[in-house]
Amino acid sequence: MKNLLFAARPLALDLISTLVFVVLSAVTHNVLLATGVAIAAGAARVLYLRLRGQHVNAMQWMSLGLVVVTGGATLLTKDPRFMMAKPSVIYLLVGAAMLERGWMLPYLPPAGREHLSDEVMIGWGYVWAGLMFVTAALNAVFALATSLAVWSLFIAIFPAASKIGLFAIQYLAVRARAIRNARRTAALALALAETQRQELLAA
Repeated sequence: MKNLLFAARPLALDLISTLVFVVLSAVTHNVLLATGVAIAAGAARVLYLRLRGQHVNAMQWMSLGLVVVTGGATLLTKDPRFMMAKPSVIYLLVGAAMLERGWMLPYLPPAGREHLSDEVMIGWGYVWAGLMFVTAALNAVFALATSLAVWSLFIAIFPAASKIGLFAIQYLAVRARAIRNARRTAALALALAETQRQELLAA
């Protein structure tokens, strides 16, 4: 669970400040106001964790730092693309963390371990890292090549939808493979038992 939380927390922090920026930009049409409140939201989230005595890891501090730096650049230049590009950096960092071999193994239940090799979950871990990198690249394209309105639609829909979709695909694929392997193992055990019975009868 530690690795999953390590990857999810900076995304959660980024989601808060990014959604605040998206919503306020759409409602007020004031990029500077939206940026200022987004910076405050990111800082408030970290302050809340500290006041509750919870550990703020390096990636969370880096996420806050990016909010401040990109937000500050947006306030100075009045160009929202700095804030729009920020999620790309977060997704790149999370994707890099997910490149650790076997980070998904702790999430495989004991029943699944009996019928699946470690390589299956290791492979899916790399697939998740790939999704993070793809999301980072797409966000950069939308941030730099489209309008704030178009980017807002992308950031509000694609990251969440793609993760839910990949989770569903992984669950169904892993479950189907485990069932297939379990049936194969049962069939082999039955065949072995029948062979042994025949040998006993022949003796």
